Amino acid sequence: MAETKGGPSTAGDDAAAPRKSSWKYIGPGIVVAATGVGAGDLVATLIAGSNFGYTLLWAAVIGCVVKISLAEAAGRWHLSTGRTLFDGWSSLGRWTTWFFVVYVVIWGFVYGAAAMSSSGLPLQALFPDVMDLKWWAILTGLVGLAFVWFNKYDVFEKVMTILVGVMFVVTVYLAIRVTPNLADAFAGLLPVVPDEKDSILNTLGLIGGVGGTITLAAYGYWVNAKGWTNSGWMKVMRLDNRVAYITTGVFVVAMLFVGAEMLHSSNVAIASGDKGLVQLSDILEKEYGNATAKLFLIGFFATSFTSLIGVWHGVSLMFADFVERYRKAKAGAASTALTGEEVASGAREKSVPFRAYLLWLTFPPMILLFEGQPFRLIIIYGVLGAAFMPFLALTLIWLLNSSRTPAEWRNGWLSNGMLAVAGLLFLILCVKQIADQDWGSFF
Repeated sequence: MAETKGGPSTAGDDAAAPRKSSWKYIGPGIVVAATGVGAGDLVATLIAGSNFGYTLLWAAVIGCVVKISLAEAAGRWHLSTGRTLFDGWSSLGRWTTWFFVVYVVIWGFVYGAAAMSSSGLPLQALFPDVMDLKWWAILTGLVGLAFVWFNKYDVFEKVMTILVGVMFVVTVYLAIRVTPNLADAFAGLLPVVPDEKDSILNTLGLIGGVGGTITLAAYGYWVNAKGWTNSGWMKVMRLDNRVAYITTGVFVVAMLFVGAEMLHSSNVAIASGDKGLVQLSDILEKEYGNATAKLFLIGFFATSFTSLIGVWHGVSLMFADFVERYRKAKAGAASTALTGEEVASGAREKSVPFRAYLLWLTFPPMILLFEGQPFRLIIIYGVLGAAFMPFLALTLIWLLNSSRTPAEWRNGWLSNGMLAVAGLLFLILCVKQIADQDWGSFF
């Protein structure tokens, strides 16, 4: 999103000749799109379509544009400086490290259970007599652990691409199957807010919920893992990033079409959360038959499982980066800088910290599948999750307007404007999330 032009910086390879943007390089964008669009995003968009028809189509589109600016900024930091995002955060002060550590420990514990449960739901619906949901959830967690543990980025990307293909076919098929009213859909691109209570906050929530949280920060790590380590890859990264959010836009717009045509027109309500997608499969079976319902559940599984393995891989990379900097600092190393070259080497993916965080995402959360989610922990999880996106937007503004970034790759007015809008949007949603918590019960 920056307006900067020109040749490469000196970070990374010796002479980083600019590469032409080409479809053959696309990869990290597919990964971030697949990881960022989870079952929760599809349900939120489905419910928006159910409640308001096509009215909030514009909000879903803006959500994709906002996330493009965030992911582009993260990728631009990695490529222009040759340093990782965590290294950039560390240069802003120790408070960023403390925030990150607390966030990934608590967030990972709760998210692990949610991701496994979400991946298990469609399998239980497809095979209802085989075993209980919690055992399907555990199975998906173990499969995700084994897959990420034994494979490096190139295999991970290929599998994610296949699963995204499944998601794409299913969501587009459903959107066509319900025969959308294209005139109403185009009218939904006009920025109109429904005249209902809390409609502004609900609209902002839809914008903010389209396509990823911490996975946006992980995008720069996947860019490096692909082998892109200097500004010669900038044009390629920008094309890749746009593909990511066009793909995301297709997913969410298709689900809004389904919600508007199948649910809004029939005045049918579904539950929030992943179980809403199971309800939708029942409705699809009644309307279009068993084959369509089964196809949808396969797409539901692909959506949930890509989010699971995406987080297992991307956030583990970030955690390994944090541990490496801590290790260097403790050893009194002359330089504690963390580089994209180190990520590109693949060594991080086989490191002890990477695998330790994989285990943290997989095994401790299984307790929650049996015992339920502890109330106080869920409140902290909600607050930290809401705080991460404004943290990301504001720190990117800080980093990309400072001398830490080569002059030619610093933010222009458009990037600063988009990141500022994103920061303000997520700050409002963060305040709302904090205000909505039951703090009386917490204490």
